Amino acid sequence: MKLLETISNLAGKYFAFWVIGVAAVAYFIPEPFLFLNSYITILLGVVMFGMGLTLKPVDFKLVASKPLPVIIGVLAQFLIMPLAALAIAFALNLPNELAAGLVLLGSVPGGTASNVMVYLAKGNLALSVAMTSFSTLLAPVATPLILLALAGQWLPVDPISMFISIVQVIIIPITLGIIIRKLLPTVVDKSSSAIPLISVVAIIVIVSAVVSANVESIATSGLLIFSAVMIHNLTGLLLGYVTALLMRLDESKRRAISIEVGMQNSGLGVTLAAAHFGPLAALPSVIAAVWHNISGPILATFWSKKPVDTEEDSPVNPIEPRVQNVGK
Repeated sequence: MKLLETISNLAGKYFAFWVIGVAAVAYFIPEPFLFLNSYITILLGVVMFGMGLTLKPVDFKLVASKPLPVIIGVLAQFLIMPLAALAIAFALNLPNELAAGLVLLGSVPGGTASNVMVYLAKGNLALSVAMTSFSTLLAPVATPLILLALAGQWLPVDPISMFISIVQVIIIPITLGIIIRKLLPTVVDKSSSAIPLISVVAIIVIVSAVVSANVESIATSGLLIFSAVMIHNLTGLLLGYVTALLMRLDESKRRAISIEVGMQNSGLGVTLAAAHFGPLAALPSVIAAVWHNISGPILATFWSKKPVDTEEDSPVNPIEPRVQNVGK
């Protein structure tokens, strides 16, 4: 078990390098990876099931006890990121599928890798966890409606079908994970060391599947869409911080909201794009899976060197249950 825990921690710590390496192999030798496209939805379900295994009632306590920062953060996430994606798509004159895919990336909830980055950045982790959980639960309604309003000009959007997809790949697996943790807490705690490795492998496989199916598109549009994703992410980090600053929240909450707004659930973006728009539309989310795990640690390292007031509502030893989804 110690060995498995060590391997899992290494897999999470060097996730960005694994993604880059596997993506490169899938780009130059795509054939062995093509069959994996049929399993993208299942793999994301596995990742979200892992998230459900770690959720506890305390994760939702902040929404009830101190709702204002959570509401501000989630509203900022679902407003700033889709609108920024729309503006970038027009500014860079992205092709239809890539434009819709970028807006989709901006419309999905936060990924739980953000929880790790907030912890490292000395941000308010309780707020970060609450925002991730709350935005994920809102996603079945918020994401399809945002896409219908903003991306329908490029590709047809079926909000009912997308609602069903999000419920299937997020809500049901998370609910099952919560139920199993409630019924078998000892078993879940003993097996928790394997969850990081399973989640990282699942995300890597998703990335390799999409890259292998889009070799020609990456060759022609790779630099353009990478630029779009990078600008999108940096815009979210900046405007998330500015929003919290304007609302007079303290520094720890500013950092949490900044990172939560800027980092999306790229795995969900890949799954929804591949299922509803086509493989080319999944490219922004694939690139985000790499870039977010580069920009996030850089910002977290910078902030970790800057002092910040300790928040009393940060959970004790909070980082351990969150590392399993570092690839999102």
